[in-house]
Amino acid sequence: MQPLQAILFKLGAVAVFVTMQALIKSTSSHIPAGEAVFFRSFFALPIIIGWLAMRKELSTGFKTESVMNHFWRGIIGTTAMGLGFAALRYLPLPEVTAVGYATPIFIVIFAAMFLNEQVRLFRFASVAVGLIGVMVVMAPRLSVGEEGIATDHALGAMLALTSAVCAALAQVFIRKMTKTETTSSIVFWFSITATLLSLVTIYWGWSMPTPTEWLVLVTAGLLGGVGQILLTSSYRLGDASLVAPFDYASMIFSVGIGFFFFAEVPLPSTLAGAGIVIAAGIVIILRERQLGLERTKGRKAVSPGGK
Repeated sequence: MQPLQAILFKLGAVAVFVTMQALIKSTSSHIPAGEAVFFRSFFALPIIIGWLAMRKELSTGFKTESVMNHFWRGIIGTTAMGLGFAALRYLPLPEVTAVGYATPIFIVIFAAMFLNEQVRLFRFASVAVGLIGVMVVMAPRLSVGEEGIATDHALGAMLALTSAVCAALAQVFIRKMTKTETTSSIVFWFSITATLLSLVTIYWGWSMPTPTEWLVLVTAGLLGGVGQILLTSSYRLGDASLVAPFDYASMIFSVGIGFFFFAEVPLPSTLAGAGIVIAAGIVIILRERQLGLERTKGRKAVSPGGK
């Protein structure tokens, strides 16, 4: 394990992904979310393929035990990405980031529902606190004022929340897939399926990008590939419980980019709600680590004969 290098890779991944989101947001008034997903996925492929080839894992990336598992995971993950990109059109970058912090909260819920994982009182309470934080973030966008609910903002909030739900479902699906699939194949086949699935949205209309938008979207795709490599490398070099909390550094990056490039000032409720969700998320991460250690000790305590 190389903890310092793992943390640096994770921070690099977070910075790259937030920058990618900002690039997508800058084109969102003209480029549909489905089209943005295509650029993000297709232009990430050369980076991912080159990385797998450099690590001599290209054959591993192609190999799969179940194409259909990748297909279903691709549908869920692509939906999460598309909804997240769509939310960027209607909400400030820090708010989309804050609502996205709900993903680990929903993972605990779905793991209990679909993987039969036990959720005891401690984690249940953390989930409840995290959901309260999400509502604090979303409340100003869903509150009724003199002119009623601001439709665009409410739509953006619901898109971001649904994206977090789909992202959590995708992560739960990946947990099942890791029993038979390698990390290389999961990363590679998701880029393939997301690229192909995004083409379906041509039916609802794509826009011809301007030369500047072409440059921005291609750069976003390349950054997506780089971010995926940095993220994967961070988890190779450090325990998940060590690097996962650094996801929350994305709030710092998104506030900075939002302020300097989009003139966005986060609402106090956004920062307060994000703080609540972050606290709940870190508690869940630490608890997951403790449970993981307990499971490992349990396995070591059992002899090969099961006695």
